Amino acid sequence: METYTLTTAGADLVYDVRGPLPPADGRPPLFMIGQPMDATGFVALAARFPERTVVTYDPRGLGRSARQDGRVDHTPGTQADDVHAVVEALGAGPVEMFASSGGAITALALVARHPGDVTTLVAHEPPLITLTPDGPAAVRARAGVRDAYEKRGWGAGMAAFVAMTSWEGEFTDAYFDGPEPDPAAFGMPTEDDGTRGDPLLSDRSWAVSGYRPDADAIAAAGTRVVIAVGEESRAVLTGRTSAAAAELLGQPVTVFPSHHGGFLDGEFGYPGKPDEFGRRLREVLEAS
Repeated sequence: METYTLTTAGADLVYDVRGPLPPADGRPPLFMIGQPMDATGFVALAARFPERTVVTYDPRGLGRSARQDGRVDHTPGTQADDVHAVVEALGAGPVEMFASSGGAITALALVARHPGDVTTLVAHEPPLITLTPDGPAAVRARAGVRDAYEKRGWGAGMAAFVAMTSWEGEFTDAYFDGPEPDPAAFGMPTEDDGTRGDPLLSDRSWAVSGYRPDADAIAAAGTRVVIAVGEESRAVLTGRTSAAAAELLGQPVTVFPSHHGGFLDGEFGYPGKPDEFGRRLREVLEAS
């Protein structure tokens, strides 16, 4: 693996390349992106593609990619332009792309803004909460996570986030009338460490979850776009947002093994099924 730093006007973007450029197998590079997950989250999945040239990166302001623009917010358009810059720096595009969570939203913005960059995009569980039928309630639930984090710190915020993302079905009065989640019940710290900059729990990434993809631009791009959902996620928020995104693009969802982190091993405490996930991703990519 080789690591590179690409200096742009607003950030020093760090990315990793596993395998040769141009790829030895004649296939496009396979680019894997997340948000707020950085490149460390794709180690297990990249290992399932030893014959491919795999590229991972840290979004600006996350992991090793230092911001130089003085901002703390995360917006899909800016991140899409960053990924475009990395694709150009590879000199081996267009790429195939697996993008998960907020990274899937970045990737949808990339296809719309830079239609020549991606041949096939597998967008895994994009959390586009305003597309769901109960969008206003989902926005309210998101605000509740931020409020818990602001008032009581990381443990309380993360407990609220887990409660929100594991809730099945639409957000009803039963959700909002329930007790505040107890961090200790989730094995999380109850003491406030004083920090308030977490990109997942603060409002710094609301532009990501509040994004609306440009369906017309995506259709015009010519990129094959697959909206993927974990088989265990169908009833929870990211499963519902995946279904809504697929409907917006006029397609069914494509089911993958496991859950929102289905490609992860046990390193992050919530293991998925990376072997099965990798096989499914290979099937979908090779179907192009």
